[in-house]
Amino acid sequence: MDKPTLDIQLKTLPQEPGVYQYFDADDKLIYVGKAKNIKKRVSSYFTKTHENGKTRVLVKKIASVKHIVVETETDALLLENNLIKKYKPRYNVLLKDDKTYPWICIKNERFPRVFPTRRIFKDGSEYYGPYTSMKTVWTLLDLIKGLYSLRTCNYNLSKDKIEAGKYKVCLEYHLGNCKGPCDDLQGEEEYNAHIIAIREIIKGNFKDSLSQFKTQMKQLAQDMEFEQAQRIKEKIEVLEKYQSKSTIVNPKISNVDVFSIMSDEGYAYINFLQLSYGSIIRSHTLEIKKKLDETDLQLLELAITEIRQRFNSTSKEIYAPFPLKLGRDIMVTVPKLGDKKRILDLSLRNAKYYRMERFKQVKIVDPDRHTNRIMAQMKVDLGLPDEPRHIECFDNSNIQGTNPVAACVVFKDGKPSKKDYRNFNIKTVVGPDDFASMEEVVYRRYKRLLDEKQPLPQLIIIDGGKGQLSSSLKSLDALGLRNTIAIIGIAKRLEELFYPDDPIPLYLDKKSETLKVIQYLRNEAHRFGIEHHRNRRSKQALNTALETIPGIGEQTVVALMKQFKSVKRISEAKKEELEKVVGVSRAQKIIAYYSKK
Repeated sequence: MDKPTLDIQLKTLPQEPGVYQYFDADDKLIYVGKAKNIKKRVSSYFTKTHENGKTRVLVKKIASVKHIVVETETDALLLENNLIKKYKPRYNVLLKDDKTYPWICIKNERFPRVFPTRRIFKDGSEYYGPYTSMKTVWTLLDLIKGLYSLRTCNYNLSKDKIEAGKYKVCLEYHLGNCKGPCDDLQGEEEYNAHIIAIREIIKGNFKDSLSQFKTQMKQLAQDMEFEQAQRIKEKIEVLEKYQSKSTIVNPKISNVDVFSIMSDEGYAYINFLQLSYGSIIRSHTLEIKKKLDETDLQLLELAITEIRQRFNSTSKEIYAPFPLKLGRDIMVTVPKLGDKKRILDLSLRNAKYYRMERFKQVKIVDPDRHTNRIMAQMKVDLGLPDEPRHIECFDNSNIQGTNPVAACVVFKDGKPSKKDYRNFNIKTVVGPDDFASMEEVVYRRYKRLLDEKQPLPQLIIIDGGKGQLSSSLKSLDALGLRNTIAIIGIAKRLEELFYPDDPIPLYLDKKSETLKVIQYLRNEAHRFGIEHHRNRRSKQALNTALETIPGIGEQTVVALMKQFKSVKRISEAKKEELEKVVGVSRAQKIIAYYSKK
């Protein structure tokens, strides 16, 4: 029988939970996805209009569909994760990590050793981890070593060999680091009691060890064994100090996994905090490169499955920023306030810091990569013919029509070029007319650039809606630049982007780096314009106050301000002080003016 066509395959898909796989014309797996209803989810790829370019390309390449039906959504989630890791399809997020993480091993042997390892053997030994940092492992082992005396030798300490006197104590015994079980100087019961306590400490439970040490200390003090009691007290202090460093949440919050996500256009950063007995015993952040238009919910569900598998987490409760479907056995809590919300906020802060660090690392290794990526993204997001390497943004400033000014700020490669900023005093417009003011400054700016043969920007941003944009276009038309420079307007209220001759505004994602650059430009233009406006008003007020004095001109005002710094100090100055600056005659006029006032 011939292979069914794609249309027939789509019509015969089951309406059950499971995993679907897309293959291209060469029968190569290009995408794996999970669904509560396979038929509904797969059909949506072919019936929707996809805004994301990569999704459109994926749909064009799909030649056949295969599926695997499973019992529950949880099974689908696990199967999807395993298939992605095994086949690494081109259009899937790759959740692969070749690093071997360190573990703490409690060896399956008589008088068990406790040591770090990166290899796991199925020999009945206990392995705790994996830990994301070797530093954490050594900190824990140093803590354990300071509290309990354990052997470090790899002898086979069977009962027969010890009774036969095969081994003798080594230097570790004489240093006080080991109690000599090899020479029958320490019993198995006492040693195993220490292992039980160590097991709890590794899990993050310090309560039993602290209680046990405090009981011992009191007993030794009662028996007048003050030196040994002091040693136990020091161990208690070490344990409490370590606990205070790691306990940052309510001790009632126990055996919980906390997940948060921070994403931008290209990547998602998922932070994982593992809590045990009120302490954070593990933190890990996973970076995921987006392949299609995956949502935060999809990425977080996928990452949670991967991270919990990697770190062998069996916690029955998860804190997350929004509801998730992870199966019946796992309870997902979305904290709203209190200690639970604080720990979720901490996780999100960790994800944000990780993202910032990654950006800084990229800037050091490849300084232009970050800029090139943003420029390329802006070109796509705004539908520009060229990357906007040179952007100029205009803003008007006036208060009740007084001292109308405008500002032009310049960004090059996404960063402010402050030496190119320009201020404009409105010359041809009377009263508070933002539209006419914008038309004037845009014309003056680009008339000058053309006259001086200076490079023109690839993009002009007008702070305002359709009205300001239309006024600016009149100036570009007058200069013959209408189709030479791209121009858009940004309205403050909803951050709408307006294009010439298009009544429907563009709305960018609030997380979009393109929108952030535009907002930065707009805010910088507003700040620069307001600053100039204030300076003009101050100067005018200053001049008005002093120049109304008969016989006092502009040069006298400048000389006085240089010396006294403010009008108030001039009004309070003594006659002799004024005479030194402006002479006897003018000093007399200033004194007379302020005496009348």
